[in-house]
Amino acid sequence: MRLGRKGWNNVIIFSMLIMIFFLNGWHKQFLGGEGKPALQAVLPEQSFVLTLKFVDQKIERIGTSWRTTPLQKDAPLIWQATEQQLKDLVSYWQNAQLMGVNESVVFNPNSPLYVATFELAGESLPWVYLLYKGAGQYYLLEKNSQRILALDLSTAQQLFPSFDFSQSESN
Repeated sequence: MRLGRKGWNNVIIFSMLIMIFFLNGWHKQFLGGEGKPALQAVLPEQSFVLTLKFVDQKIERIGTSWRTTPLQKDAPLIWQATEQQLKDLVSYWQNAQLMGVNESVVFNPNSPLYVATFELAGESLPWVYLLYKGAGQYYLLEKNSQRILALDLSTAQQLFPSFDFSQSESN
C-alpha cells in the first residue's frame, strides 16, 4: 500500500496533532499546574449586577445609581450607606479575587454566618454566596458550583458590611 503526497500530508498533520496533545498533557502533569490553589474571581468577569440582597437589606440598581431598602417591614437598616458606598460595595464584589480552596474545609455547612444573593444581567438564576467560619478562617461558598474560596477578616468585612463580625469572633 503506497501513500500519495496528499496521504503523507494527512499522516504528518495527524501525527503532529497527536504529539501536541500528549506533550501538552504531559507538561501539565509533570509541572503539577492543576493541583495548586489559585486566585479566582468571585463574580463572573464583566458581570452586570442588578441586585445584591443580604439577609436584612436589598441593594438595587436604579438607572446608574444604587438604593437600599430593608427587607423586613418597619426594620431599620443596620448599615446606613451613601450611594457612593453602595457603588463601592458592588464594585468590590465585582473585582474581588479570592484564593480557591481544594482540600476539605472544616466548617458546619448547615450554619452559614451570612448570605449574599446576586441577580446578574443575562443570568436566569441568582448567584448565592454563603459566608462560613471554620478553623480560624472565613470561607465563601458559591452555592451553584459548590466552589469554596478563602478570605480573611478584613475582606469579609468589606464584602459583608452589615454583618457583625464581633459575634462570630467570640464563637
